[in-house]
Amino acid sequence: MPEGPSVRKFHHLVSPFVGQQVVKTGGSSKKLNPASFQSLWLQDTQVHGKKLFLRFDPDEETRSPGNNSLPELLQKGERKEEAGDQKQTLGPDNQKISDQSSWSLELVHSGDTGSEYLGEDSPAGGAERWLQVSFGLFGSIWVNEFSRAKKANKRGDWRDPIPRLVLHFGGGSFLAFYNCQMSWSSSPVVNPTSDILSEKFHRGQALEALGQEQPVCYTLLDQRYFSGLGNIIKNEALYRAGIHPLSLGSLLSPRQLEILVDHVVEFSTDWLQGKFQGRQNHTQIYQKEQCPSGHQVMKEAFGPPDGFQRLTWWCPQCQPRLPPREPEQVQLS
Repeated sequence: MPEGPSVRKFHHLVSPFVGQQVVKTGGSSKKLNPASFQSLWLQDTQVHGKKLFLRFDPDEETRSPGNNSLPELLQKGERKEEAGDQKQTLGPDNQKISDQSSWSLELVHSGDTGSEYLGEDSPAGGAERWLQVSFGLFGSIWVNEFSRAKKANKRGDWRDPIPRLVLHFGGGSFLAFYNCQMSWSSSPVVNPTSDILSEKFHRGQALEALGQEQPVCYTLLDQRYFSGLGNIIKNEALYRAGIHPLSLGSLLSPRQLEILVDHVVEFSTDWLQGKFQGRQNHTQIYQKEQCPSGHQVMKEAFGPPDGFQRLTWWCPQCQPRLPPREPEQVQLS
């Protein structure tokens, strides 16, 4: 699924529409009735980690919409969907599952026009005025155009993706949301101290979490401490820090943990800047067969025994595994 830098970009795509009224709707969502957005005003947007929050109100409020200009590179929407981790992974009972959550599939059959509404959520009329958007694998937002099929499906059909929600605004502009889960809430769930792209990101809290007696590759994906961090950032930060994915945080030195957090923030920030500058995200280990030093890369699914297993790439030579700590011997007098 899209990681923090991608969702931050989605936030920039949506922000220019703040202060505008929805004049027409569409989409295939079964949980939220697209028609319920009719005539609502988009009043605010916030982003936290991998989640986007949009505030809608039935009445226009007097406020400055701010800078409504889109960065030139983003004016034509999402040009390249985030490939993410497309391989199957192992679930808690060694059951193969997709790297995306089951909700993100929410498949739309070929005969579905998107007119049937099966959800119970209400429009933002009462206290619940914030729409929470969580993106699945290949989730994206397009501005003023729709996503088009890049290849034929298994049946040989060239079928364009169907958006979950389409919001049309005045002047012919519109937003199209793809492969996402949406729900109403009374307020955005935002904790800047855990957001890896926030200026308020709390390094001390992150370092304390990493120091636990569990593999660091588990902790890095814990959104309570590293909100916005996904499988790509995990793999890249570990490689650049020279740390084996299964290294116990309690065995790593404070300096090693500091370096790992540095690479998390540095890679994430560079990825985000690249999105606005038109630069391709440059990975050194993720989905590679060889590391930059020419060593053979290993690949395996790692994760907590009771959680999802995520495909992990690492170099055994550049990221040697730490030996287990020797038990302390008690000398008898």
